[in-house]
Amino acid sequence: MINQRQVVDYALQRRALLAEVRSGRVGGYEACDASPYLLRAAKFHGRAGDQACPICRQEPLTLVSWVYGDELKHVAGSARTPEELARMAGLFAEFTVYDVEVCRACHWNHLVRSYVLGTGNRPTVREGPQAGELDHNR
Repeated sequence: MINQRQVVDYALQRRALLAEVRSGRVGGYEACDASPYLLRAAKFHGRAGDQACPICRQEPLTLVSWVYGDELKHVAGSARTPEELARMAGLFAEFTVYDVEVCRACHWNHLVRSYVLGTGNRPTVREGPQAGELDHNR
């Protein structure tokens, strides 16, 4: 089991946006603006949600988890599966996960929640150059 810390739920913002769409104050085209990158991440890294899309009701929403954190280096800003998140939670001291719901049919998307994962230990500070770092011939 993964220990989620500092959980923020965005349900109230979601509800307010949906009310704006239904009242006509916000157009569907404004709310359904998922980028091609997000749609591709939903296809390959997402997991099926348990709710139908609140806009088109054509298919279930897909949940995509994005990871960010200084310790992640090149992995930061990428989509990850639940299995990868569990593995990463045991490897890194701290990183933030953002869960986004996406409709692959109409391109609705909204941030669902954010939370912190990791061991909670402070990252170790490296002292001196590591093997290969002084090799300038690469």
